[in-house]
Amino acid sequence: MYNVGVWGPGSMGVIALRGVIDHPQLRLVDLVVHSEAKAGRDAGELCGGAPVGVTATRDPGPMLAGDADVVVYAAGANLRPLEAVADMVSILRAGKNVVSCSVVPLVYPDAVDEAFTGPLREAALQGGASFLTTGIDSGFANDVLPLVLTGVSRAIESVRVTEIFNYATYPDRSAVYEILGFGKPPEYRAFAAQPGIFTFGWGAVLHQLAAGLGVTIDTVEEDNERVAATESFDTPTGHVAAGTIAAMRSTLTGYVSGRPTFVLDHVTRMRDDIAPDWPQPHITIPPKDLGYGLASGRGLYRVEIEGSPSMRCEFEMAEDHDHDLGARIAGASRMVNAIPAVCAAAPGLLSALDLPQVTGAGLVRPVPGPPPDSRLF
Repeated sequence: MYNVGVWGPGSMGVIALRGVIDHPQLRLVDLVVHSEAKAGRDAGELCGGAPVGVTATRDPGPMLAGDADVVVYAAGANLRPLEAVADMVSILRAGKNVVSCSVVPLVYPDAVDEAFTGPLREAALQGGASFLTTGIDSGFANDVLPLVLTGVSRAIESVRVTEIFNYATYPDRSAVYEILGFGKPPEYRAFAAQPGIFTFGWGAVLHQLAAGLGVTIDTVEEDNERVAATESFDTPTGHVAAGTIAAMRSTLTGYVSGRPTFVLDHVTRMRDDIAPDWPQPHITIPPKDLGYGLASGRGLYRVEIEGSPSMRCEFEMAEDHDHDLGARIAGASRMVNAIPAVCAAAPGLLSALDLPQVTGAGLVRPVPGPPPDSRLF
């Protein structure tokens, strides 16, 4: 049994919190929140269940001084990566392992600037603790899954992973409308659309794929396209006016010996029929009718490997026909299920390449009830 603390029950963290509470091999002992509205509430009630006797607090001190073996750190970090790193440094220095989804490039620390990894590495060694960043993309769909598939290859010419998602039901309005810039005029300088940001966030994944296959990437090219809506429409999270951005496509290409060998392609829409010439998902689980036309939150991950044999794998997940919620459950569950392996690992910064296969050990059971959704709390 592992004692677990959770820091940041937001769109991913609230699902991880429920996962920790429900997991037969884990015991929740601490919960740190950022908002006054969540402080003082019972952790079980915060994620839609019965009280569990753990009260949320804004003070991380008791967690750092307590008996948690590992902390799930899921606090938002899109606009505060160095602050998130400082939080995680304090946890590691206190001798507690960390499993996180917050600072995305840390899925493969070897390819990340020393300004981020140096303090974490020093704190991990000082505290005798291990650190892993994981999730769904990155953390599984665009790194672990394609590497597993290459295990049946005779020869590999290229690996392409495409995320195709409708973000209409994604509950983090700041991420959708401010960071990604949906619903904003084309001249709005959205953070995610600025040159170099996609490379910073996901470039490490290209290098992880290369390292997993024993090659080195020479150069990385980034491309970003945006498409405006031709008509106004509403989504479950907000309004998209005609002439404002309604779809974005970001692509990274890693070259090996001058050849385009690894490609990450993110195709993000606010309505399914926007940018119809871009890759489309072949959905087998019909999206739930949310009453907003084609604003369905549908999506999947597509892995295409050219070689011998050539392969194509489509990874679709949904919860109550909501593909966005399904993906967040998968990413949060990946964090929770990785806890035993991270606790057993040697101190230091880890990637998926350093761990044994992470499975759902202990989870063969009836579904314990509906998952929490941060839109409800």
